[in-house]
Amino acid sequence: MAAAGGVWCLGQLLRFFYSLFFPGLIVCGTLCACFVIVLWGIRLLLQKKKKSMSTSKNGKTQMVIAFFHPYCNAGGGGERVLWCALRALQKKYPEAVYVVYTGDVNISGQQILEGAFRRFNIRLICPVQFVFLRKRYLVEDSLYPHFTLLGQSLGSIFLGWEALMQCVPDVYIDSMGYAFTLPLFKYIGGCRVGSYVHYPTISTDMLSVVKNQNVGFNNAAFITRNPFLSKVKLIYYYLFAFIYGLVGSCSDVVMVNSSWTLNHILSLWKVGNCTNIVYPPCDVQTFLDIPLHEKKKTSGHLLVSIGQFRPEKNHPLQIRAFAKLLRKKVAESPPSPKLVLIGGCRNKDDELRVNQLRRLTEDLGVQEDVEFKINIPFDELKKYLSEATIGLHTMWNEHFGIGVVECMAAGTVILAHNSGGPKLDIVVPHEGDVTGFLAESEEGYAETMAYILSMSAEKRLQIRKNARASVSRFSDQEFEVAFLLSVEKLFK
Repeated sequence: MAAAGGVWCLGQLLRFFYSLFFPGLIVCGTLCACFVIVLWGIRLLLQKKKKSMSTSKNGKTQMVIAFFHPYCNAGGGGERVLWCALRALQKKYPEAVYVVYTGDVNISGQQILEGAFRRFNIRLICPVQFVFLRKRYLVEDSLYPHFTLLGQSLGSIFLGWEALMQCVPDVYIDSMGYAFTLPLFKYIGGCRVGSYVHYPTISTDMLSVVKNQNVGFNNAAFITRNPFLSKVKLIYYYLFAFIYGLVGSCSDVVMVNSSWTLNHILSLWKVGNCTNIVYPPCDVQTFLDIPLHEKKKTSGHLLVSIGQFRPEKNHPLQIRAFAKLLRKKVAESPPSPKLVLIGGCRNKDDELRVNQLRRLTEDLGVQEDVEFKINIPFDELKKYLSEATIGLHTMWNEHFGIGVVECMAAGTVILAHNSGGPKLDIVVPHEGDVTGFLAESEEGYAETMAYILSMSAEKRLQIRKNARASVSRFSDQEFEVAFLLSVEKLFK
C-alpha cells in the first residue's frame, strides 16, 4: 500500500509540474519579448543621440570614432598603441570627431595629452574629446579577490554602459582588451566595432596551468594542492573561455599584437577571416639615434628593465637573478653592476607592489645596487637605455614586449623570457645572426647575465648591431600602415 501511495504521489507531482510547463513557457517568452523590446527601444534612442552628436555646428555630419581605454594615462605599451592609432586615423580622417573613454578622472584631458608627449614623444594633430568614466573601479582586480576574470569582465559591461550613455560613436575600438563591451556597442549602440588585443583575457596556457596544478600569479597554491578545487577552477575557466569566445566573435575587425596572441585568439574567437597581426608601434627611430658604442665601464655595467609594475611582469625574478649574479662574482671586477627597474604605476596596488620589491632587495642585501624609476619622462628613459649594457625582461608568455624592442633599438643586449612574443617574434635570428638571449629560470638568467658581461666588447657590439637591424619592422610607420589597412573595413 505504501509503495502504491508513493507512486500515486509521484504521479500527482509530475502532473502538477506538467500543468505549469506551458504557463511557465508563456511567461518566459513574454519576459524575453519585453526584454528585446526594451533593448530595441534603447537602441533607437541611442541612434537619435548618435545623430545629434555626429552633426557639427555647420550642419555637416561628422563620423565619431571612439577608443575604449580606461587607463589611457598609464605609461605602458598599450597606451603607446592608443596614441599612435589615434594619430594614424587623424592623418587619414582629419574631419572625424575623436573620443577616448577613460577612467582617469583626477586629471584633465590636456594633462593626459601632455603625459602622452612626455612619455612617448607623441603629439596628436587634431583635438580629442575625453569621456571621463566614474565606474572604473568595477574593472579593478582588487575588487574581485575570487573569480577575478569573471568579475572584471562583468564590471567592464557596466563601465561600457556608462561610456555608451555618454557618447554613442559610429566606430568603436576597444584598445585595452575589454571584449565584453563589444556586443554592447555593436548590438545596443549600433556601432561598427573593432578590437586591438594585447593579451587574451584567458588563454590555453592558463588552462594548462590549472590543469597541471602549477602555482602561478593567477593560480594560488591552496588551489593547486586541492584536486577538487583545481577541477572546479578548470570548469570555470572552460566556461569563461567559451563566453569569451562568443563576445569576441562580435568584433568586425580584430587586430592582435603578436604570433602568440594570434594563435590564442584564433582558437578562442574563431574569426580568422577578419583577424590580422599588427605589431605594436615602437619608437625605434628615437632609440636608433643613440650612438652605438661599447658602454663605458668606469661606473660599472648597468642592467635596465622596462615594464609596468604589474604582477605578471615578474620583477621579483629579475631581482633574485641579479642577486645571484652578484653572489657568483663572475662579473668584471668592481665597481659591481647596477640594476635599474623602470616602469609605470597605475594605482595604489602597483605602488604597494613597488614597496614589496624594495623590501625584497633589502632581504637579499642588494638594495644599494638596485634603483626604481617610476613614471619617468621619455628623455630620462632614453638616457638610461643609452647607458645600459643589458636589457632585462622576465614576463612569462608576454604577448609582445615593446620594452624588449626598445632595449634592442637602444643598443642594449637583450635578455628576455623564453616564451610568448619575445621568443616567437622579437628575439629571433636576423639573417642568421644572434640578436639577443632568452632564459626562464632564476639560475638561467643569472648565468646568461654573467655570460653577456664576460663577453668581449667586440662580440657584444656585433649582437647589438644585429638587434638594431632586426627591429625596423616594429617602427611607428610600419604600425600605421598595418593598422589603417586592418581597420579600413570599419570605415566603408
